Amino acid sequence: MRPAVAFMGWFTRMVRKIIVYTWLVIPAVAAAAQAPDPAMIARGAYLAKAADCMGCHTAGPDHPPFAGGLPINSPFGTIYSTNITPDQATGIGHYSLDDFSRALRDGIAKGARRLYPAMPYASFTAMSDDDVEALYAYFMDEVKPVNHRPPQTSLPFPFNQRWTLRFWDIAFVNHERFRPRADRDAQWNRGAYLVQALGHCGACHTPRGLGFQEKGYTESSPDYLTGAVIENWFAPDLTGNPASGLGRWFEAEIAKFLETGHGGQTVAFGSMVTVIEKSTQHLRKEDLNAIARYLKTLPRRDGKTSFEPLMRKVGTAPAGNIIGPFERPGAGLYRGFCAKCHRPDGAGKLPKLPRLAGSPVVLSENATSLIRLMLEGGKGPLTKNGPKPEKMPGYAKKFSDREIADVLTFIRNSWGNKAPAVTPRDVSRLRKALAE
Repeated sequence: MRPAVAFMGWFTRMVRKIIVYTWLVIPAVAAAAQAPDPAMIARGAYLAKAADCMGCHTAGPDHPPFAGGLPINSPFGTIYSTNITPDQATGIGHYSLDDFSRALRDGIAKGARRLYPAMPYASFTAMSDDDVEALYAYFMDEVKPVNHRPPQTSLPFPFNQRWTLRFWDIAFVNHERFRPRADRDAQWNRGAYLVQALGHCGACHTPRGLGFQEKGYTESSPDYLTGAVIENWFAPDLTGNPASGLGRWFEAEIAKFLETGHGGQTVAFGSMVTVIEKSTQHLRKEDLNAIARYLKTLPRRDGKTSFEPLMRKVGTAPAGNIIGPFERPGAGLYRGFCAKCHRPDGAGKLPKLPRLAGSPVVLSENATSLIRLMLEGGKGPLTKNGPKPEKMPGYAKKFSDREIADVLTFIRNSWGNKAPAVTPRDVSRLRKALAE
């Protein structure tokens, strides 16, 4: 009987070990394997800021983050951003990592529904696998689920036929990951990656073609980042153009502008205010410097505008003929309504109030942003390291189309500025577009 007793004892101990292993050890190991990685989540949170996910996927300051519903105006109608919180019913809580990657980099949501390219997947397709995984970890483990169903995007025929986007994708999207250039250093390549992929700067700053595609996605295209009209704003030229671009900016000024919204003797306006508040002000110094380094290497693109600073003697009238026997159209309006803040010589009051003399915005060939600022006014960004933002009043009810055209033409051709005139028709068109 002793061998049998010994065997039974051994068998009992083994059963107990199996039970313990099955019910305690295996679940503990599985839980440890599935436990969120704090470092990866933190990295994903940083990448979400760099990609400005909140800027498009949050309907406004009084709405929950990432719950969608922001109306995005396109030439084909209004497109509403989606809920990207991990809510199972209305968000992306049921997405696997592969589902998330396919939506982000291929423009295909779960269920094979193609996304409109208002979601800049044509830029995000260059993102690395590691960055996609970190973003996924952040959204799934850190972002609060919000049960919210944004308004449905309903474009007119034929733009409501999403299956046609397959052909748009084939024609215009290059599905390749970012490849560092061997002839450039690590800082340049980091800046290129942030601008081209994560920051998707070209979505606003690169002109569009007949298919509403960006005309270029890297510096290899002569059109890349040369400026474009989007949602009735003109996103400025970011190339080395010495008048309307960044040709006269130092790298430190570009980095400072992205951090504070003030730099290069100008102040952010329009949709760039949101980009700076929600995204670029949160980037690390080394990333801001990398972006600046990359942008400063973009080649010069000559245009129809120029800036030649005027040298004047002490005691003479300010350049621009504000004072003189033959006052130019718009000079009186400038003196009465603009000179108090922007100074009679267009020098502004830095850093709060921008210069107009030599301003790349003033010297943009496309004057849409200047006209809109005159009509609606504007306010600079509120950032942790920047000055208190100043507000510019709008003059839509005070000035006629002719008066706005005259004062902007005066500004664009004073103090060494030389740019095409603004016409009353230009102002009238934008008034109507903003009223729609």
